[in-house]
Amino acid sequence: VQVVESGGGLVQPGGSLRLSCAASGFTLDRYAIGWFRQAPGKEREGILCINSRDGYTYYADSVKGRFTLSRDNARNTVYLQMNSLKPEDTAVYYCAAALPVSGYGCLEEYHYWGQGTQVTVSS
Repeated sequence: VQVVESGGGLVQPGGSLRLSCAASGFTLDRYAIGWFRQAPGKEREGILCINSRDGYTYYADSVKGRFTLSRDNARNTVYLQMNSLKPEDTAVYYCAAALPVSGYGCLEEYHYWGQGTQVTVSS
């Protein structure tokens, strides 16, 4: 049972990236999903979280209007589409999964975490 992120890299300011979070051993669509990031010297930040398949999506103010979540259930994968990237988006990005719950916002605990993928926004 695991989740694996991919798709990070170096991108210029204003550019876009799509991160993937692929799950194995469980059906990701049935779980609460969180995307987090951690920049050097900073605390981990929850940036996009949805707590059930049809739940409301929470967006951190720092990414609202620029980042979105999509799913490919056939691939058991969710994606974080990141547009209009800024240097301050530079961080290691993680996806996480937990059993679904009601409510809004990122959870305190997730059962499964990926290993992270580096995103660097720089000219």
